[in-house]
Amino acid sequence: MEISPPYLLFLGDVHDALAAKTALGVVDWRPEWCLGQMRLAGCNADAGLAEMTPVEAAAKGARTFVVGAVNAGGVLPEHWIASIVAAIEAGLDVASGMHVRLSSFAPIRAAAEKHGARLFDLRHGERAFSTGKGTKRPGLRLLTVGTDCSVGKKYTALALEKAMRARGLDADFRATGQTGVLIAGRGVAIDAVVADFISGAVEWLAPDAAPTHWDLIEGQGSLFHPSFAGVSLGLLHGAQPDAFVVCHEPTRTTMRGVAHKLPSIAEVIEATVRSGQLTNPGIRPVGIAVNTAALDEATARTYLADTADAHGLPASDPVRFGVEGIVDRVAAEFPL
Repeated sequence: MEISPPYLLFLGDVHDALAAKTALGVVDWRPEWCLGQMRLAGCNADAGLAEMTPVEAAAKGARTFVVGAVNAGGVLPEHWIASIVAAIEAGLDVASGMHVRLSSFAPIRAAAEKHGARLFDLRHGERAFSTGKGTKRPGLRLLTVGTDCSVGKKYTALALEKAMRARGLDADFRATGQTGVLIAGRGVAIDAVVADFISGAVEWLAPDAAPTHWDLIEGQGSLFHPSFAGVSLGLLHGAQPDAFVVCHEPTRTTMRGVAHKLPSIAEVIEATVRSGQLTNPGIRPVGIAVNTAALDEATARTYLADTADAHGLPASDPVRFGVEGIVDRVAAEFPL
């Protein structure tokens, strides 16, 4: 897919910032591509961009209307269709990370045909994947894993890419979700791959590489989440990670969208090592990434220090404090 920036980001009427993580992620990592935002009444998320209608955005040079909101199941709400049609009528292409295809809605399909708009369904690639083989392949790989959904796995992988490249290391971010694909320009929305082919899709995404090359693979879900653990396990087996970073949000008590208790960091480390050894017996943790946005700075620093001491691993908030300590650990564990 070649999706043309600049973008007009559509946030709909989502109830919180996490539900607009696609839009917010693109703003954080590709701000130069983001021209404006469009919100409906009742929206509780804000990407901090100028409010624009599709007509206004098109006049300023926008090329693509990005549906930057997500929800459980990836369903496109019926009352968003009018906004998408308006964007097409204004001359914009449309990109969506929902599970449902844009063209499955008659008004959207008809508008696209009439105006020659391109519809990008980020979760519906045309490539066919093989089943995973689990054969050890050259190159180095790091996977971000989580105690829950939406805890910073994508941000951690992107922060590691930036920091490792700054040190002269050969490292590439590998996107496995719709937001990551918009940021990287390439990837696989792994939660839309048929279950038998998840590990094979990740083997394709992070193939044979030079011995000193790092693929930094974006994790999805959690091995402990009753809704998404199957995706997380297939991703883990296909990634064959040499190293992994555990991502965590410390103020949660239950997992997002369900009543199940949040697992501990130690439980995630144990389960990841045990399950990951199937395709890479040498898998090991190299750090803990904590989303401390809900904590004041003093509390955050104390929490990170205590977490590092408890697990014998560097712990940091990638956005707030950087990932230098984790990169130090990677360099020490895997000297090149």
